[in-house]
Amino acid sequence: MSTCFVDQIATPEILLRVTNVCGECYDDLLEGDPIYYDMQTYRYLCKKCYEILCEKMNDDCEVIEEEGLFH
Repeated sequence: MSTCFVDQIATPEILLRVTNVCGECYDDLLEGDPIYYDMQTYRYLCKKCYEILCEKMNDDCEVIEEEGLFH
């Protein structure tokens, strides 16, 4: 697990009070889903977006691989 994120399980309280969509891809977050709070940008992410973002970050939670930079 990355120290840049807080991992949780989506509860009705989180989904009702904070969000019910991924902050990156806007897919629905459902009760019981694993969700990841990005402490740098203050958003919840689904597992897929969390894994993609983790690959692009260094140990200091900085994005080192920008989308399209080397494509």
